[in-house]
Amino acid sequence: MPEPTNDNTAPLSGLIADFLSYISNERRLSPKTSEAYRIDLAQLTEYLGENFAEGLEDPSKIEIIDLRGFLAGLKHSGYSNRSIHRKISSVRSFFAYLYSREVVEMNPARYLSLPKLEKKLPSFLDFAQANSAVELPDLKSPLGIRDRAIMEVLYATGIRASELLEIDFKSLNFDKFEIKVHGKGDKERIVLIGAPAVEALQAYIKVRTKLLSDKSTPEFWLTRSGAPLLRRDLYNIVHKYLIAVTDGKASPHVMRHTFATHLLERGGDLLSVKELLGHESLSTTQIYTHMTIEHLKEAYRKAHPKS
Repeated sequence: MPEPTNDNTAPLSGLIADFLSYISNERRLSPKTSEAYRIDLAQLTEYLGENFAEGLEDPSKIEIIDLRGFLAGLKHSGYSNRSIHRKISSVRSFFAYLYSREVVEMNPARYLSLPKLEKKLPSFLDFAQANSAVELPDLKSPLGIRDRAIMEVLYATGIRASELLEIDFKSLNFDKFEIKVHGKGDKERIVLIGAPAVEALQAYIKVRTKLLSDKSTPEFWLTRSGAPLLRRDLYNIVHKYLIAVTDGKASPHVMRHTFATHLLERGGDLLSVKELLGHESLSTTQIYTHMTIEHLKEAYRKAHPKS
C-alpha cells in the first residue's frame, strides 16, 4: 500500500482513497464494512464540496462546526439515528487516521457526539420453532440434504452467514466435533457442533458430487447447478424454512440469535457464548442476556395468575 502523503494540501478524495485502502488491507475489514465507510465519506465530500470548497483541498481547515453541519443535514434529510451513528463513526475513524499520520494537527471529529440508539432486541426462535425449521428440508433430494446440513450447522454453531459460506473440507474435524471458521478481520476460531450437525454434514458430503457440474469446484456448498453457493442463495434457503415456522424475521442471522439465546437459557455462561460467537467485546454479547430476561418476563406474564 502506498504511504499516504503528509501534505496538508492533498485532495480529500486522495486521502479517503488511502484510508479505504488502509482499512481493507491492514485492518482487514470486510468488503461490506469498507463499502459503508466509502459511502459515508463520499457523502461528507459532497457536503463539503457544496458548502466548504476549501476543505476539499486542505483537510486541516475543516472544523467541528463543519462536521456538525454535515450531520444536521443528514438529520434534516430523514436519516435515522442509527444511520447517523454509523456515519459519525466513519468520520471519526477517518479523521483519527489523518491525525495519526500527521495530515491534520487537530482531530475535530473527536468532539462529535453520538445520537442515542434504541436498543432493539434481535429476533430469535423458540425451541420448537428451531427444531421444526431444522427438520423441514426434504432428505429425499441432494438439495434437501444440503439444506439440512446448512440449518443444522447454523443452529449448532451460531456462525455468521459469511463464515458458513467459507467452510471447506479442511475446516471440518468430525472426530473432535469442531469447525474452524474465519470471522471478522479474518480472525480464526473454533466452533463446536453436536452429533446431529456432524451426521447432516457427512450426509451432504456423500451427495455433494451429485451437484457438481462438469467443472469441479473446491467450494464446499454448491447450488443445484454445481456453482458455489452465494450469500443471496443462502439467505433464500434459510428464509424458506424460517418463514414456515415464524411470522417474524427470517434470515440466517436469526439462527445466530437463536443459538446464543438458547445457550444462555439452558445455563451457558456469557463468556463462553462470547467466544463461540466470535464477539470482540462482552458488551456485544450482553444483548442476549436482555433477550432471555425479556423472554422470562413474557413467560411470567402469561403463566402467573397474579402477574
